[in-house]
Amino acid sequence: MTSMMERPTNTVTLSAGPVEYRLDRRGDAVVVVFHGGHMRAGLTLDERVYAEADLSVLAPSRPGYGRTPVTTGTTVPAFADVTADLCRHLGVERVTAAVGISAGGPTAVAFAARHPGLVERLILQGAVGPLPYPDRRTRLLAGLMFSPRTEGMTWSGMRSLLRRSPDRGLRQLLAGLATPPADQVLAGLTPAQRTRLVWLFSRMRSGTGFRNDLRPRDDLTAQVTQPALVIASRRDGAVPFAHAEALVAGIPRADLIESQADHHFHEFAPDWPTIAETLRAFLTADPRS
Repeated sequence: MTSMMERPTNTVTLSAGPVEYRLDRRGDAVVVVFHGGHMRAGLTLDERVYAEADLSVLAPSRPGYGRTPVTTGTTVPAFADVTADLCRHLGVERVTAAVGISAGGPTAVAFAARHPGLVERLILQGAVGPLPYPDRRTRLLAGLMFSPRTEGMTWSGMRSLLRRSPDRGLRQLLAGLATPPADQVLAGLTPAQRTRLVWLFSRMRSGTGFRNDLRPRDDLTAQVTQPALVIASRRDGAVPFAHAEALVAGIPRADLIESQADHHFHEFAPDWPTIAETLRAFLTADPRS
């Protein structure tokens, strides 16, 4: 499991504005990882599958998160273009895979669709697809809890609860990220996984990014010409499985891998080693075949 520390990042000012990014250099091949909601470039969950494949990881903070202002490529297609500009700035001429996690899914799709000469493959993990998202109740609740004015207080309260009673805090958070009962989901996590999630949740912030994530977006799935791998769980409480089905239906060369995770964090599921093997094979296969 990756070390529990926030990774160092840099900020560069491109023509569209400032962008925060993390570049973990390993081999010449690069994957670009678009993080999910409440995350930023320096926070990671588990990127061992890329490290073990000797792949460099480029992770930009999406608009409104970290040190990337929401004005830098506000729309999903615009930030996909910003990311292509970032690649040029860093001398990245070929992207082995664009990886979209959760709310970062639409940006990964747009990046692949708009820059087919740069991006060779697409990986979507628990990703928001072309369906309406989220539902009206969740949208209203998110507007109250995670608006730029309230998100600081929301996360401060959650950090306090996680310090005082980690399991209680995790149950409260997992209730919105899993369809099975939170007690059952928590019992299925190892002590190390619980510690990792407490660390991660304690460092999340929404900034102006989460509200931006809730804006309507165009469906670019049919424009993706690269091979794609879609990973999803039917028990994911954050992004319904129907999004994965819509992604596979819309992307001409997409395959679906069904995770057995009881929650939104596929890396913590018992079948993740098998999924990781599939990812490694996908990352080395000829993208033209």
